[in-house]
Amino acid sequence: MRIFEISRSQVSEHASLAPLAVPGACSAHGYLWISLTRDEFRAAQPEVQQILQTLCQTQLVDLHVADLLNDQLPSHYDYTSLYDVLVFRRLATGNGAETGNSGEPAQAQRPPRGGPPVLRRIDTRPVGFAVFDRVLLSVHPEDGTVRDAFAARLLAAASPDDRGTPALDVRATSARLPASPADLMLRIVNLIVDGYLDMRRELTKQLDHWQTELIDPRSRFTNWSALMEARQSLHRLDEICEDQRAAMQDWIDSLETLPAPQGEVAQRERELIMVRSRDVLEHIQRVVHHVHRLEQNAETAVQMHFSVQGHRANDIMRVLTVLTAIFLPLNLIAGIFGMNFEFIPLVHKADGFWIAMTAMLVIAVVLVVIFWRKRYLARTR
Repeated sequence: MRIFEISRSQVSEHASLAPLAVPGACSAHGYLWISLTRDEFRAAQPEVQQILQTLCQTQLVDLHVADLLNDQLPSHYDYTSLYDVLVFRRLATGNGAETGNSGEPAQAQRPPRGGPPVLRRIDTRPVGFAVFDRVLLSVHPEDGTVRDAFAARLLAAASPDDRGTPALDVRATSARLPASPADLMLRIVNLIVDGYLDMRRELTKQLDHWQTELIDPRSRFTNWSALMEARQSLHRLDEICEDQRAAMQDWIDSLETLPAPQGEVAQRERELIMVRSRDVLEHIQRVVHHVHRLEQNAETAVQMHFSVQGHRANDIMRVLTVLTAIFLPLNLIAGIFGMNFEFIPLVHKADGFWIAMTAMLVIAVVLVVIFWRKRYLARTR
């Protein structure tokens, strides 16, 4: 569990929730970021609900608590009159040492994924956010990599340098620090989406390698199981990104239906939230567009592979057909002279054999020249 108190110009981390439950313990100009893993949230649920009741005069409803604890929930958005709930699936880490709802390790509940290492990374875990006016509650998988990565950025943005002076002035620091729980949530979601964007280079490199092997007529591509698993992984990634896009679109639609805030500062914060929301949605759309392009490339590569193999088979059959056509009159001549008749021209002559062989050779050469001029023997490049 990590608890941060964030104001306009500083960030402080608290060791426990108990001191914050006292009325007036938190600054009126700041807000709290309470980040827990699912097991920690399951154990500290009464304490968290008390903090929310003290600071926000409300608690999480039971269905939203169940959503935040659910390890299999897809990305989605929900809301009440006092808070919003967003579940967003992030890429899982390689070890996957996380527990599901049944208490057993999640890795043991899923069969091992095959294919190249980059495709085995296309596995996700949900991160849940409950956005209040003064509190952001985030529930993470057991590794908490996204939380720790953003917490390091958050502390670095407001940390003083070696001389004890602030890293930036107040205005620059406040611009780098999230202005509200919604702003903080969007920055964390943007960090999650960036993980999907970072996979594009590895996915493209792997599929380009397969595409080269599929198109090369001299290679014997046999890694069909990995290619099929890659296509299934891309379809799954497409579904995940579509759920993410739908959740973010619902969030944006909900923001647009809210009444206009009073005051210039509140109006600017609302505009900042809308800009960040549209930026996150644009990043998700980039991932979806890239996944669609990779799926099309994989499908095109498979079709081109079978087209190349079809051309190769046609070339082979064409050569065999031409050879058959060349030897057909030769076999006819040999068959005629092999008949069991007593009187056959050239049979009883001393040079009859050589006359027949010369005729057969001339016929074969003439046919080869004819077929070559018609490009029946030319290789298709």
